[in-house]
Amino acid sequence: MSEHRIDRERLAALARREAERFTTTHPKSAELASQARPHLLSGVPMHWMSDWGTPFSLFVSSAAGNRLVDVDGHEYLDFCLGDTGAMFGHSPAPVAAAIAQHATGGYTTMLPSPDAARVGALLAERFGLPVWQVCTSATDANRFVIRWARALTDRDKILVFDGCYHGTADDTLVRLHGGDTVPRPGLVGQVNDLAAHTVVAEFNDLAGVEALLARGDVAAVLTEPALTNIGMVLPEPGFIEGLRALTERYDTLLILDETHTISAGWGGWSGELRVVPDLLTLGKPVAGGLPAAVFGMSRAVAERAEAFLAQKEAGHSGMGTTLSANLFTLAAMRANLESVMTPNAYATMQDTAAYLAERLTALFDQHRLPWCVTQIGARCEFQFCAERPRTGREAEAAMDHELEAALHLYLLNRGVLITPFHNMTLCAPDTRRSDVDRLVDALGEALVELAD
Repeated sequence: MSEHRIDRERLAALARREAERFTTTHPKSAELASQARPHLLSGVPMHWMSDWGTPFSLFVSSAAGNRLVDVDGHEYLDFCLGDTGAMFGHSPAPVAAAIAQHATGGYTTMLPSPDAARVGALLAERFGLPVWQVCTSATDANRFVIRWARALTDRDKILVFDGCYHGTADDTLVRLHGGDTVPRPGLVGQVNDLAAHTVVAEFNDLAGVEALLARGDVAAVLTEPALTNIGMVLPEPGFIEGLRALTERYDTLLILDETHTISAGWGGWSGELRVVPDLLTLGKPVAGGLPAAVFGMSRAVAERAEAFLAQKEAGHSGMGTTLSANLFTLAAMRANLESVMTPNAYATMQDTAAYLAERLTALFDQHRLPWCVTQIGARCEFQFCAERPRTGREAEAAMDHELEAALHLYLLNRGVLITPFHNMTLCAPDTRRSDVDRLVDALGEALVELAD
């Protein structure tokens, strides 16, 4: 037995049985995996696509709304939704129409389209920051705002939180160990000393943040309003507001990464909390699932940036790619912001997610499992601990990778997909309560087999 009241022998047997079931019922995916292996690293176009806990990769044939169909013809309720990239559903109709309309009108020119000004205005209205830039991924957005923060403050350090996730921006791939900043485990080919220019604090520790800011060398604090990729960690009441006050006191910029917490509401977590950062980044869902991201600036930061550009020496700024803000992406982004990411859509998604959280809580109570459930708007996650974690370290300690993998595979074999890396779910506008019931009922069947 474990502290989760899960029988480990039953768990191992269930995992073996479900792996065999997946292999038997997915022959076409198996064949495609075999064909891909000689020419694709790990047999997939991006190596982490093999991290789903399946014997070989599941190959998707099509996706629409909150459903996927694989090459073997199995349909799945999708609660992963591209880990937020398709948070509003696959191929939302307004975005699909915009793509179809622009399909023969050119894709990339290194020049703005007529949609550009409208996109900027929509973002300003939504997030309360007046000036915006468009890039290709949230990693790019975070990398670029870090450059701007250092340039505008003439300071070299960035402060992030232990367990944070900001894509693959190098400066953020760190952990806190014994009070020291160290590289995150598992990094490939890391040669630069990340600790030379990044400091790490514990989430929800304002005193620790202030001690680091008081040194006077931190250009910016970069954080998600809630940690989301190490298991969800909510800010304690007043923590984000406290960060805003501390950064102002120590003349440090505050950057909020809303790439995942955009699930909180129409204006993201910061909009719900009415905290306006100096810079804000957002990727994944902003163009309906196409590769795109944005970052916004306050008026004061934008004026400093314009002045900096006017006087800097000629040459590449280290920001932007030739495919950023292309015609195709701007059309999709405009359609998505205007017609898909609407207040009504959020109301529907949040109501469904609240129902999911309620049903999961009841399920764990029924099985006397000391597990907690956390909701951030349309996002919901369960963790293997009785109390919600308050730091990244606590969230990490609650993880049970063997149990997660078995539960995820069990659900997949019953036509339900959740995020593979932890127990995170998203409810799209198309997600119905009956879909939630299927997820929870299937999870309940697994717990009947596993729980003591």
